[in-house]
Amino acid sequence: MKIVRYRWRKQEGWGRLEGDRIFSLPGVPGTSELPREGLPLTEVVLLPPTTPTKIVAVGLNYRDHAEELGMDLPEEPLLFLKPPSAVIGPEDRILLPSGVGRVDYEAELAVVIGRRAKNIPPHEVPRYLLGYTCFNDVTARDLQKKDGQWTRAKGFDTFAPVGPWIETDLDPSDLRIRAYLNGQVVQDSSTRNLVFPVFELVSFISRIMTLNPGDIIATGTPPGVGPLAPGDVIEIEVEGVGRLVNFVKGD
Repeated sequence: MKIVRYRWRKQEGWGRLEGDRIFSLPGVPGTSELPREGLPLTEVVLLPPTTPTKIVAVGLNYRDHAEELGMDLPEEPLLFLKPPSAVIGPEDRILLPSGVGRVDYEAELAVVIGRRAKNIPPHEVPRYLLGYTCFNDVTARDLQKKDGQWTRAKGFDTFAPVGPWIETDLDPSDLRIRAYLNGQVVQDSSTRNLVFPVFELVSFISRIMTLNPGDIIATGTPPGVGPLAPGDVIEIEVEGVGRLVNFVKGD
């Protein structure tokens, strides 16, 4: 099932996507009742499909990306946080802050937590997941190198595009992940190249911090990251989910 979050007639809610129509998702508090025949996608504004309390991201988690950089594989997951204030949705604009230098796209598979999770063994992780979506870990690369830690480089408003929806029925072990910059493929890999697979990763993080419903785990990016410029269109595609499209604008 594909779960969407939408705005329709000044009301916001969650629904399920079937083909190109959205239908009501019963039992979700605050969700408006949609017409029985559903709504076409063209009549709603798609919002970020989750409202996380935190975004836990992972550095250097693709073998082919580590090879590209000439770096050793990490012995444990390299974690950092992005603030929820950075989240934007499908077709929203990524704003390039003035004076920060190079800003890069990073295509990623995102895991969305479905229920409170703490100290979860890997084999139980699927029970705690709502599903999967596309994520762009936008990064101010010059600031990342300058600061030596990643909060400022990763934390600007609009630096966490996510969507377009959450796919609940997906095997994350071998999914093709691609980025398209102005229609050209610039990243192309598979989650089979993850250093730390999804269930192992979620388990590891849950031993450090409590994961709440709606939280995002961004699982890392493959080779081919590169700079964005005003006027660019960046698309992140995850097999079995779809494409997240965003537009780039100078601040």
